[in-house]
Amino acid sequence: MTAAGMAREWWRGAAIYQIYPRSFQDTNGDGVGDLLGIVQRLPYVAALGVDAVWVSPFFISPMKDFGYDVADYCDVDPLFGSLADFDALVQTAHALGLKVMIDLVLSHTSDQHPWFRESRASRDNPRADWYVWADPRPDGTPPNNWLSIFGGPAWQWDTRRCQYYLHNFLTSQPDLNFHCPEVQEALLDVARFWLERGVDGFRLDTINFYVHDRALRDNPPLPPEERNDLTAPAVNPYNHQRHVYDKNRPETLAFLRRLRAVLDRYGAAALGEVGDAQRGLEILGEYTSGGDKVQMCYAFEFLSKTPLTAPWVARVLSRLAAAAPDGWACWAFSNHDVPRHVTRWGLSPAAARGHLALMAALRGSICLYQGEELGLPEAELAFEDLRDPYGIEFWPEFKGRDGCRTPMVWQAGTLNAGFSSGLTWLPIPSEHMRLAVDVQDHAPEAMLHHYRRVLAFRRAHPALLAGNLTGLRAEGDVLSFLRETPGERLFCAINLGDGGAEVRPPEGAWAPVGAEINSAAPGPDGVVRLGPWQPCFLVAA
Repeated sequence: MTAAGMAREWWRGAAIYQIYPRSFQDTNGDGVGDLLGIVQRLPYVAALGVDAVWVSPFFISPMKDFGYDVADYCDVDPLFGSLADFDALVQTAHALGLKVMIDLVLSHTSDQHPWFRESRASRDNPRADWYVWADPRPDGTPPNNWLSIFGGPAWQWDTRRCQYYLHNFLTSQPDLNFHCPEVQEALLDVARFWLERGVDGFRLDTINFYVHDRALRDNPPLPPEERNDLTAPAVNPYNHQRHVYDKNRPETLAFLRRLRAVLDRYGAAALGEVGDAQRGLEILGEYTSGGDKVQMCYAFEFLSKTPLTAPWVARVLSRLAAAAPDGWACWAFSNHDVPRHVTRWGLSPAAARGHLALMAALRGSICLYQGEELGLPEAELAFEDLRDPYGIEFWPEFKGRDGCRTPMVWQAGTLNAGFSSGLTWLPIPSEHMRLAVDVQDHAPEAMLHHYRRVLAFRRAHPALLAGNLTGLRAEGDVLSFLRETPGERLFCAINLGDGGAEVRPPEGAWAPVGAEINSAAPGPDGVVRLGPWQPCFLVAA
């Protein structure tokens, strides 16, 4: 691809750094991070070598789900600052060469949103059908068997309309009715509002939840042998259904085409979150194919508890290639909804380095979650410290999402690790202090510097950013494949085990690259001998 083409498709192969505003940097001493805190720390983010930031919700909200329950899509919650602060964030990011993506939660709003307040007032007001309303069954029970991810039925009784409304998440998060044309247009206007303010794209929350089945048909049961915990914890009965009617509807594609038309007018991009345990990769393929829907999606295979063995990764990549031959994935190992991956997979520092090398080599874009570049483990919190309603509902078998949302640690030995001068909204674990940014900045072999080196290496190789992936093989603990563009051919191999291993590259002349990230080189016999968790990168001579 030409340089001009890469500039137009800045998202292809981009490294995106997710910022959870509540926990990044507090500037006013209230214990909660804010937009000016992000502005303050953007030079640190740019120095990592990423291409974009994804900022989790900062809109006006009652914060029942910490911003994922939006009460006003077009304003900043005072907790985080003001629209002027957001404009400063965009200006500062752009000056540092960073794109800005913001989190749009379009599938549902807060029950405090003016749209819902009007909708629930009567059955015949102008917004009466902006949400999903249904009459009860003759016996007064909900209209079907759909379940909420946060526990219990996905229907809540409303005494004003004497009807049920749909909520796939909390009862205070009613679902918008995408079958209503006015709803779609209102949401496209929201996108236009932020694009006019200079954002470069959106992360689209729960993208496959947008549209529901008009006939409200019951979901069929899912056999026990097909259940997994990719979308919801194993203790949640949500996993007992095949979710074919409450989400994943084909009508979603038409809306995504409308959204893409808006994005293209601004040169912007969208990253969709596909929350589905059964068809995540296939939906990723559907939503990113053809160049007329969203540019990128991520599924949950690498956000699950399943360790990244060579056979498992090869299986996922093969399934993705079949489902999305012209689609584009975005890979993440951690985010604000799952336990941090070094804890989830029990990774040693060497293993964490090997996993980053794998991520950097995969075809697709990548997302890094704040603090993973420090090697932060999941925080262990007491029940009384929990703020997440999901964790409170399913404690102790599922501890919720607070353990990955604790504040960033900037300076060891200072109050609240430099995050805030006040009482922090979640406690900061003592074990995080020794991994603070200022400690690692002065240690060349620290995880932080390894992330910087790997990201620089990835950016230096066009084949890693946008090349094809072929020759996929899993032999023992070693995963290997080729990445290739018209101007560069790379052989990539990663030992995903804690013992030594060997791999022989394909025939041809190869030159080793990546010594600075511990890439192994072939011996005199042409065989590459890999240490535990060690990668190998070779470029065709």
